[in-house]
Amino acid sequence: MNSETSPLFLPNTKTLDVTVLVFSGASLMCVASTIDPMRAANRVSGGNLFKWRIVSLDGEPTMTTCGLPIAVSGSFDASEKGDMLLVIGGFGTSDIARTTFTANLRRAVHNYQIIGGIEAGSWLLGRAGLLSGRKATTHWEDMEEFMAEFPDADIRPDRYVIDGPVFTSGGASPTFDLMLHLIRSRYGMSVALDVASVFIYDEAHASNDAQPLVSLGRLDDVHPKLAGAIRLMESHIDTPLTVGAIAKRCGLSARSLEKIFSRAVGEGPGRYYLRLRLKVARRLITDTKSPLADIAARTGFSSAAAFTRTFRSFEGKPPSAFRPVH
Repeated sequence: MNSETSPLFLPNTKTLDVTVLVFSGASLMCVASTIDPMRAANRVSGGNLFKWRIVSLDGEPTMTTCGLPIAVSGSFDASEKGDMLLVIGGFGTSDIARTTFTANLRRAVHNYQIIGGIEAGSWLLGRAGLLSGRKATTHWEDMEEFMAEFPDADIRPDRYVIDGPVFTSGGASPTFDLMLHLIRSRYGMSVALDVASVFIYDEAHASNDAQPLVSLGRLDDVHPKLAGAIRLMESHIDTPLTVGAIAKRCGLSARSLEKIFSRAVGEGPGRYYLRLRLKVARRLITDTKSPLADIAARTGFSSAAAFTRTFRSFEGKPPSAFRPVH
């Protein structure tokens, strides 16, 4: 297993030359989480710690999922040299990965010290063979399919993973954490703290913090046991716990847990738990080709029939109605 430290994450005052390749269908927040920390680092340091250019495959602006275009300075050229190549992917990126781009990405490896796949960009790195024998991650929604697609990689549920000359990030917030880690490692803690302060960002995470199904924000401030209960639920989607078992593990009575959920969430823990499982099921229905019987089992239902009945009662339509039409 490769785990050497990239020299780009060692102390160095040299300007870092970064190419950011953005695909249409990417999240605007992923783009911002990549670029804005570099801009802020230049601002707070009063120097040029980073220089970057944004490119697309064809040199045309790329359209983000929210409908805002990203202006680019040109098209991706695998022969150009730089320090870091960041590939930001999104919806539809996995289809693009089947084109000649993967060959160009393999060529680009020799022209950059490190290549990063952000959100669906990790699929592009995988299809180019850059994750074989390396640790990697992707967005939590795609984790199981990612593991099946790249069995030669060591897939982790981490926020971001750096493994030698390759890194992968699970989404917008993990990418911000990654960029802060880069700034801190290369230019010092003072610069990193100043950058975080520019965005009033005080929730930085370690790389190996797990990606949650539910982003809790500051629920600990609402009730310290609420976050723990939700974390137990999301870690037991395929084998659901009873409300009593969750309460016991949280050091509460079932009645106390019911009160906490009713006050903070507006519904009881049992119903919330069921909705969480159905949310996972709906994503598997729309985003994968898994049979409904498999999805039922993966979300804790005893049979496809029981799953279909419950799903219809919540969604108003059977699961099959949410299958994409090809």
